[in-house]
Amino acid sequence: MFSKILIANRGEIACRVIRTCQKLGVQTVAVYSQADRDALHVRMADEAYLLGPAPPSESYLNIVKIVEVAETSGAEAIHPGYGFLSENAAFAVACRKAGVKFIGPSPEVMETMGDKVVARKLAQKAGLPVLPGTNTAVGDGSALKRAKKLGYPLMVKAVAGGGGIGMQIVYSPEELEPLIERARHQAENSFGSGRLYFERYLEHASHIEVQILADENYKTIHLFERDCSVQRRNQKILEIAPSIKLTSKLRKSLTKNALKLAKHIGYTNAGTVEFLVSTDGDFYFLEMNMRLQVEHGITEMITGIDLVEMQLRIAAGEKMPFKQKSIKSNGYAMEARIYAEDPDTFLPSAGIITALHEPGINDHIRIDGCIGIGYEVGIYYDPLLAKLMSWGETREVARARLAAALEAYQIEGVSANIPFLRRVVESDEFVSGVYDTWLVSKLQHPSDESLGPMGTETQSEASRRELAAATAVALIAASNGASHPFADGNGHGASPWRIYGRSEQMASRQAGRSSWR
Repeated sequence: MFSKILIANRGEIACRVIRTCQKLGVQTVAVYSQADRDALHVRMADEAYLLGPAPPSESYLNIVKIVEVAETSGAEAIHPGYGFLSENAAFAVACRKAGVKFIGPSPEVMETMGDKVVARKLAQKAGLPVLPGTNTAVGDGSALKRAKKLGYPLMVKAVAGGGGIGMQIVYSPEELEPLIERARHQAENSFGSGRLYFERYLEHASHIEVQILADENYKTIHLFERDCSVQRRNQKILEIAPSIKLTSKLRKSLTKNALKLAKHIGYTNAGTVEFLVSTDGDFYFLEMNMRLQVEHGITEMITGIDLVEMQLRIAAGEKMPFKQKSIKSNGYAMEARIYAEDPDTFLPSAGIITALHEPGINDHIRIDGCIGIGYEVGIYYDPLLAKLMSWGETREVARARLAAALEAYQIEGVSANIPFLRRVVESDEFVSGVYDTWLVSKLQHPSDESLGPMGTETQSEASRRELAAATAVALIAASNGASHPFADGNGHGASPWRIYGRSEQMASRQAGRSSWR
């Protein structure tokens, strides 16, 4: 095991990694921007180093500076968290050249699977079903012809993308050109590449992902699946593990295909293989996430396995301690992402938290967060504040506990999406389990036909909303004396294999609260 690691991230995920390191006796090195000088992850770590000004390009995305800090501090490895540099092959290469272990897959695998067109081809070669689509990037001159050949509705997607960013759904030829322009703009801003490709759009599908772990001898296991179908603007806001939508046969097929792909590409460490599942039980490869997922906590709650600990042990060269047959799924777990955003429009909110009341933490309720009274929600990073998780012997018990916890959760000083999350959890569709990626659109605008699935929008509605968003961000920036918009990326955060018990969580959360008073 490593004696010291650097965490190249911020917020709740940095705090989450630090807690596992404390449990293992591993020293931690935090990095921070000027905006995060007093952040909780800085206080929790054994050492902390300033990277630079608040904008991510000058701090959390500064590869040279982060590697330099690792060398100066004597860190043996770097945990990238999620977002920022977590799937950046150049960062993994820089770590390798510096003799610092990157806690994740190899840069070669990251570079290969980071290209979504190449990933489609590899998935097909491994025997996974994929949606009809283009196996090369689409140029402007051929877009209309290739779209006609593929058929509508279709998805315009970023070749270098992920997390739903740059994805547009097109229903007619008339919409194609403006939506391609919009998708390319988003892709260039987020990923530095405007290359796009097409896939047929699968209506009324469920988004199911399989959690995998692979050691550096390529022994690979899965830790069941998560249903991530509750999404707004193609981004998840509520997840469940396991999914009640899968039959035993379908679950076996999904997990088998996930493991097949991981072995085919030589994957190591933690990752997820994502699928779209139709209402008739057909499934299609969507993409692979080569990092720890935001929603990893609910998998920990149903399996009892600390995924961050497994990441560290695998990166340190330890062999997989589990056999597939020994991994059991116990009960159901749900995660609700608490965002600083308007619960009706989903526009981001900024300000200082003036009051905070969190639900009590126990064996059934877990909160991964980093906020407290006095915490400033700025304009530079993703507005994720915390992740509220529940566990229950049945799905309904887990749902009821999450609903009660959301009812008790109160934040003042900034707007939060808690009221909308309550609507989701208490909706007839969610209670029954009969829903898909259209759920958020249906609940947000039940009579608005301008909205599409997953909270996506037609071009006219999107233009109005983008103008409103730009205006809101400009007003926030002006009120804070800043000029930078919200950054893309999350920025966020017993037995040696077990998740935290109540006493450890309570102590950690109490320390977090008191540090802000």
